[in-house]
Amino acid sequence: MASLQGISYKVVKRGPMLETSTALVTTSSGVAQDIFGKPGNRQVTVLSFEQWEQACESLNTQLPWTTRRANLLVEGVRFGPQDVGKIMHVGDLQLLVTGETDPCRKMQAAFPGLEKALTPDWRGGITCKVLNDATIDIGNRVYFSEQLQLL
Repeated sequence: MASLQGISYKVVKRGPMLETSTALVTTSSGVAQDIFGKPGNRQVTVLSFEQWEQACESLNTQLPWTTRRANLLVEGVRFGPQDVGKIMHVGDLQLLVTGETDPCRKMQAAFPGLEKALTPDWRGGITCKVLNDATIDIGNRVYFSEQLQLL
């Protein structure tokens, strides 16, 4: 069973990622207090524990998951193009998967080779749009459902 293993946010641009065990996530602000949580298709970023580990193994190192600067860390899932358009449930929270989180130069600055290690196979994670307001907690169950088509 997949589960939420980490929650983080940043309060200033280029600032450190702050970790928490519970967070309010809203359609208006993403993860509460996160500076980049405004409405849109990239409100929340999610990283797969397994894919993060794979990237670190390719570099022969162990880095904290917050080095990736993602909002959520989930264990028990691997992301890919098949997930775009699906709804990811994290406890009561519903996130529409909108795309891949492309690694950027900040990853290279964080650790030599990290940008390249995150590039294949969606290792950099996914971007999501928040569909409802909910409080999430470490340990919440994570699963996917198909997006409902409104007629």
